[in-house]
Amino acid sequence: MVGLSLGEKHFIKGGIDQNIRSDGRKRDYYRPIFVETGVIPQANGSARVRMGATEVIASVKAELGKPSALHPDKGKVAIFVDCSAGRGGEELSAELSVALERCLLGGTSGTGAGIDLTSLIKAALANTAIPKVNISAAASADEQPEVDISDEEFLQFDTSAVPVIITLTQVGRHYIVDATSEEESHMSSAVSISVNRKGHICGLTKRGGEGLDPSVVSDMISVAQHLSELLMSRLDSEISAAEAEIGDDEES
Repeated sequence: MVGLSLGEKHFIKGGIDQNIRSDGRKRDYYRPIFVETGVIPQANGSARVRMGATEVIASVKAELGKPSALHPDKGKVAIFVDCSAGRGGEELSAELSVALERCLLGGTSGTGAGIDLTSLIKAALANTAIPKVNISAAASADEQPEVDISDEEFLQFDTSAVPVIITLTQVGRHYIVDATSEEESHMSSAVSISVNRKGHICGLTKRGGEGLDPSVVSDMISVAQHLSELLMSRLDSEISAAEAEIGDDEES
């Protein structure tokens, strides 16, 4: 990030103190969100999300394979995160990769899903279609089961329970959402709170060296729960519009 002059730093911090940020937003306002789905034809699902000058692309690729010997009854998900070069990019990539590693499916055969992304995108999962797989039992223990992968029937992800992540960045006495890189240069800490559609907290992580009083964290959680409802609504609307546009293109 380009270094800021002393005057620019005072301007940014003063705006946050007055609840008028440098781009005109209030402390709890997001930048406009734009969603496109199906942007990578080779993937089972993909999406592009733009917020201001920030662009995020996610792709989901499903493959049929044998589970690992250590977890024979589970499928797996492989996460690959690549952030743009710059301050904190490598640290953020590693942090996201570790946080997103999760096991998925049970069974003797599993689907391995590889997700290449700079940030996990709900829209990519909503766009994902996995071919229906029928597995016939082998005649004997020495034979491999017969696998039939459909070209016409697909399984869709139910993303209704997928949480959103609200990051609140502490700048001086206040915290803001959707911080720009210039605003982040002033941060003392940042708390990311994962909230599902029911308002339940699914996870919480903190970045930055300074500690936070428990009362501040509690207030952040309350704010995140409120903002998650607004963000969910905006994402649902954008995803529905993007999927409808794809449907219109396929019909024409």
